[in-house]
Amino acid sequence: MLRILLGEPPRQNSGVLAEAMDNMGTMAALLRHEMNRLEDQDHEFRKLEIWTRGLISSLDELEQSWFAAAFYRKLVIAGFMDDMTPQEQGDYARYVYFYKNGFIRVFSLLDKLGTVLNSLYDLNTSKVKAHFSYFTVLRQFHVLKEHMFLADQLEQIKSSYREPLQNLRKRRNAEIHYMNAEMQDDLWQRHRGLHDKIQLEDLDGHLEDLQQGLDMACKSLTAAFGYSNKQWRKNARA
Repeated sequence: MLRILLGEPPRQNSGVLAEAMDNMGTMAALLRHEMNRLEDQDHEFRKLEIWTRGLISSLDELEQSWFAAAFYRKLVIAGFMDDMTPQEQGDYARYVYFYKNGFIRVFSLLDKLGTVLNSLYDLNTSKVKAHFSYFTVLRQFHVLKEHMFLADQLEQIKSSYREPLQNLRKRRNAEIHYMNAEMQDDLWQRHRGLHDKIQLEDLDGHLEDLQQGLDMACKSLTAAFGYSNKQWRKNARA
């Protein structure tokens, strides 16, 4: 959608994004097959199918947010706020909008994945924490010692992206609870020199963190749904 608005050709899924989309699409198809076969009177399969399709949309929206942020970042040339033209100020504002939309979506998507995993594997994470996150679900796998192959995969993926996730979490928390994330650096610079020009934050570094967050989400989805698809087929043959 955003690519069309920006005059760009439609996305062709590839790499980790395509793997994640394909694995989720396979799960949605398996769930539809079970709905038709067993009539799904308690609507459990239907619920999981809707959640899976929701994750497909969430990943699509996250990737589009990253793409749009990267698109507008290329149009920001000045290194200081005071040196921007009015057009460049608008492009910077659009970069900030899509970048913030992106890092908020990283954690929203992971929490939705946690909800699906909690339901698929009867983890009862809500008994540990009423409003649980994806990371609470990962801990619950280890507490219950259930599906440890999947749990270890997901934990390894999380650990390999520790630094960019921490950076994104700090900005997400600042944005939601304290101040606009892009203004944190402005405040720090004002402490150093009240009348100095405000230098822009590290736009490329921030975008790289968002790209890493997108990759981490794709790999987590691929691992979770790849494992679940195998489990589903194995149980169907039993």
